[in-house]
Amino acid sequence: MPVLAGAMAVAVLSAFFGGARIALPSIGEASLTTGIPYRHLLPLFSAVFLTAALGGAMSAHEETAGRTAHRVRAAYGAGLTSVVCAVSFGAEALAVGPAQGAVFVRSLLIWLGLALLSLRALGPQLAWAAPLASALLLAWYPLGWWDWTSNPASDASSWTAAVLALALGVAATAATPWRRHTLRHGRRR
Repeated sequence: MPVLAGAMAVAVLSAFFGGARIALPSIGEASLTTGIPYRHLLPLFSAVFLTAALGGAMSAHEETAGRTAHRVRAAYGAGLTSVVCAVSFGAEALAVGPAQGAVFVRSLLIWLGLALLSLRALGPQLAWAAPLASALLLAWYPLGWWDWTSNPASDASSWTAAVLALALGVAATAATPWRRHTLRHGRRR
């Protein structure tokens, strides 16, 4: 399973190399550089890998499937996400502590929600667009109340953002064209 293998590779990379800093030029002065740890951005890759499980050559046809197929697809996505979160938390907890493991999982869930929104709005090939846009904002304007990658594990607003992003992403994924049509026009017997 390539999706799970990719997400596991990200967790291992974060555990071993997550503390290394990505050098970024400063917006203020050309001679100044800043850096952010890889650990802050690696959950984005796991989130995008998880959306790859939902987008494939047959994904447009799968959206027209019956309830049972949608339940299986939802259970598959939830199970895969749970495994990736558990492995990521475990790797981070062993490498730097449980608090950083919780931050990694929180970041993964936020970016998964954004990736699911991007998947619905832009298609499976561009599921990375919304997460990458948010990562660029976090890289250029870090350490504010909005920076869920740097906020402590106990930060309630970051966890609220995770719940909201994931809920919106799941709702967007569930809003298939058939379901939207049914909601607009009602069921006809």
